[in-house]
Amino acid sequence: MRTELRSKIIEVCDKKIAVKGDNVGLSFYAFFKNKNDNPELLMEAATWWIQTHKLDHFVKAHKIKEMVQSNL
Repeated sequence: MRTELRSKIIEVCDKKIAVKGDNVGLSFYAFFKNKNDNPELLMEAATWWIQTHKLDHFVKAHKIKEMVQSNL
């Protein structure tokens, strides 16, 4: 996973946890704006989420952050 995406995921997870608490869930769409302005990065996130890790649509933000920080 490229550094840009890794940083973005951690930042979004931190913000969601700060606002909604440690139990907040999110999908990989949470890392992108409503318009698809970076399709390559979106596909990289989708591939990591769906194909590589076979995650459910919604996953706890703290779990995603831990996975990204552990380079999974």
